[in-house]
Amino acid sequence: MIMENQSELAKLFFELASDSRLSILFELRNEALKMQDVARRLDVTATEAFRQLERLSAALLVARKPEGTYVVTTFGKLVMQLFSPLSFVLKYRDYFAAHDVFVLPTQFVNRLGELSGAKLITDTMESINKAERLFMEMKQYGWGMAEGVIPELMGPVMEQQLQKGVKMRFLVPMEKLHANPDRVANLEARGLADVPVIIALSEKEAFVCFRTKERKMDYAAFYGADPLFLNWASDLFLFYWEKGNRI
Repeated sequence: MIMENQSELAKLFFELASDSRLSILFELRNEALKMQDVARRLDVTATEAFRQLERLSAALLVARKPEGTYVVTTFGKLVMQLFSPLSFVLKYRDYFAAHDVFVLPTQFVNRLGELSGAKLITDTMESINKAERLFMEMKQYGWGMAEGVIPELMGPVMEQQLQKGVKMRFLVPMEKLHANPDRVANLEARGLADVPVIIALSEKEAFVCFRTKERKMDYAAFYGADPLFLNWASDLFLFYWEKGNRI
């Protein structure tokens, strides 16, 4: 059964290994087109367009409607949706070859494609500045998860934001979590035995930094305001927040 599935998977990848067929799928995802329209969009002959559409039809990725237009099938849409995470990982293959995402729960690795709307920042200072700016501009809440304490220079900024009523949560290593007899309004902190990822998050932006294979943070990070990315970062933070130890 496993070998049979591998064979079917190999056939599917073979059909998707053509720039022309992929282009047709993306064109048809937006609207139904006749064969002549496909040929014109791809700047190929009608014969070539027909040949590629026949292959996609045989693979059940597209179907021809009675009026002569072609559409992506439900199966084809599923394949394209699952193709998106693979495309994202392929785009940043150098980064993922050097960083370990498998320290995260499986459900978040499976949703990795949701980061595709974020920008990868590889410059350390730019990355740190982005995270600091995120906390300076937050209006409703700010969540942070890091291997260290808050930088001293950010102290006044954090204090101002707390006084404005911004709700803050921080996850830090257990050894850096200290009891404070004077509870600070709007501020909560919890500790983790291990911090596998750096997260900075507000109501409008997110910053995520994965560890390298050597278990170090190089501060190359994904940053952005894309809703899917923001939701992924929020869900991940809340997952660890529930596991965090209170003071």
